[in-house]
Amino acid sequence: MNIRIDRVVTRGGDGVETSLGDGTRVSKGSARIEAMGSIDELNATLGLLRYHVEHDRLVSVHVADIARLQSCLFDLGADLCMPVTGRPSSLPSEAVRWLEARIEALRLSQPELRSFVLPGGSLVAAHAHLARTVARRAERALVQMENAPVEGMRFLNRLSDYFFVFGRHANNDGRDDILWQPGTWKNDAINTGD
Repeated sequence: MNIRIDRVVTRGGDGVETSLGDGTRVSKGSARIEAMGSIDELNATLGLLRYHVEHDRLVSVHVADIARLQSCLFDLGADLCMPVTGRPSSLPSEAVRWLEARIEALRLSQPELRSFVLPGGSLVAAHAHLARTVARRAERALVQMENAPVEGMRFLNRLSDYFFVFGRHANNDGRDDILWQPGTWKNDAINTGD
């Protein structure tokens, strides 16, 4: 695939419409553009996660996985940008199966959950949980789109699961997770108000 970008500033989107990859003009408020933007935001979130993964010796071996996920998201965005009916997906079912295998590999070393996990713990875990929530939002945006790619929806659904188990992995395989304590606001040691 030859990619050539001659200009960044085109002025084509100064109004309420923008162009898709095939030249079709669509409203910036369309479900397709919302989904594309959400996937782009997710990819940027992964850029932050990737940086922190690369600089954390406990999880740095996973930096190639994060890079691969970023490329997969770009493939999905390209599919949305070129709405050709019947065109094979750039994101094949093998990508979903690969993600499922990665999830299971990470999950095997984690203790069983007996409470809900609060986002946080290590810096990498916090970024993984942020990526998980942005992935869920991107999935919701994709579902709102007419003729949404099925593989894309499956991939985003698995991706949020991946970031959940990856967050636990970054928290010493769940041993350093922050667990939800129901009713904490009632605790006198925490409640410092009137």
